[in-house]
Amino acid sequence: MRIQVWHDTTYNYSWPVTGVIQILRLTPRNSEGQYVLGWRIDVSADCPVSCHVDAFGNVTHTLTADGPLSQLVVHVEGEAEVEDTNGVVKGTIEPFPPSLFLRETPLTQASEEIRVFANNIAGSAGKDRLTQLHALLDTLPQTITFDTDPTHVHTTAAEAFALKRGVCQDISHIFIAAARSLGIPARYVSGYFYRADGMNDQHAGHAWAEAYVDGLGWVGFDATNGMCPTDSYLRVASGLDYLNAAPVRGSRIGGEGEGLDVRVRVQQGLTQRQE
Repeated sequence: MRIQVWHDTTYNYSWPVTGVIQILRLTPRNSEGQYVLGWRIDVSADCPVSCHVDAFGNVTHTLTADGPLSQLVVHVEGEAEVEDTNGVVKGTIEPFPPSLFLRETPLTQASEEIRVFANNIAGSAGKDRLTQLHALLDTLPQTITFDTDPTHVHTTAAEAFALKRGVCQDISHIFIAAARSLGIPARYVSGYFYRADGMNDQHAGHAWAEAYVDGLGWVGFDATNGMCPTDSYLRVASGLDYLNAAPVRGSRIGGEGEGLDVRVRVQQGLTQRQE
């Protein structure tokens, strides 16, 4: 499937800021089953934007803009061709061994309730790791209600699990916490999801998890939708948790009254006809 993306992040400041630093993880990489046809980042401020690859292999852009600024807009648009690989991830840059992704972080630390939940699923699914992960994938959407109100970017897996509510970030963190508690390496993935129900305009990108299975390698699991990624998923960045793969992170100098507006459009592009 050919996927087209437009992603605007707009900061408005009631009182102009004197400077802004932003780290952007908004650019996908080529891998087996994913080919980027074209991609660009535009920034409203007149400032340099440098590109590098971070420790996890993500394409990362850094910008430093001097003020005064009353508004900052980061605009992304691009197109990629994605194939359905049955959730199996291959051809990605892997700077670290899978065992690193057993490491807990504050956002993914498993509470006792998550550990019990994961152990109960593992007990019912048997010893096969892939079967356990699919059981977790099937069970989480029935356990956690998708709700944008009660959580925020700093909500932990334990907090979201206690609420039994959250967004894709929270549900992915819970999946990761549960998998790691079973001794399965798991990591956080950010990207885009083309929805077949016609909901092209979205208020954020998407997030899911990947877990390492011996004999297969990294396999994607979208516990928000109860499915493995298909050709409707465009993979952008990964890390131990949201903070390592956040599309936009940064800070400002001075100013006050910051407002944030995110608008994302994901649609299916037209595949070029073969002559």
